[in-house]
Amino acid sequence: MAHDDDEAWRSIVDNYGDRPDLDDPPAGSAGSDGPASGIDDAPDRADRAERRTEREDPFEGPEWDEDRFVPPPPPPLPTTTTDRMAAWCGLFGAPAVLLLTLVLGIRLPEIVNYALVLGFVGGFLYLVVKMNREPRDPDDNGAVL
Repeated sequence: MAHDDDEAWRSIVDNYGDRPDLDDPPAGSAGSDGPASGIDDAPDRADRAERRTEREDPFEGPEWDEDRFVPPPPPPLPTTTTDRMAAWCGLFGAPAVLLLTLVLGIRLPEIVNYALVLGFVGGFLYLVVKMNREPRDPDDNGAVL
């Protein structure tokens, strides 16, 4: 039994990567007269491509146009207050400006650099202070119906 398994594995390894030739008729067929069963099990690729292009889309037609779902218009995007928007601009804008001037080699006056750092720190502190302090509902997973 072990000898048969070794032979089977050896034949698999020897033939690894070989691709079968699909143009040859299968063993036991009637040769060039067609398959032994008399039914064409493997139509050639051109026939399949023609049938695929002739097939109509099942989701088109007058019966689908009248029942088509049209979603309601989406709700407006949420807006924020001016002070909160200024804090976000200070939080992300000030470091971006400082990094850009550093990369481009532009030298800003010291007072502008201090103002940008102050804008970053001030924006961060403002957003932290205005954060919601109430604990979240433990059963709330964020899904809205």
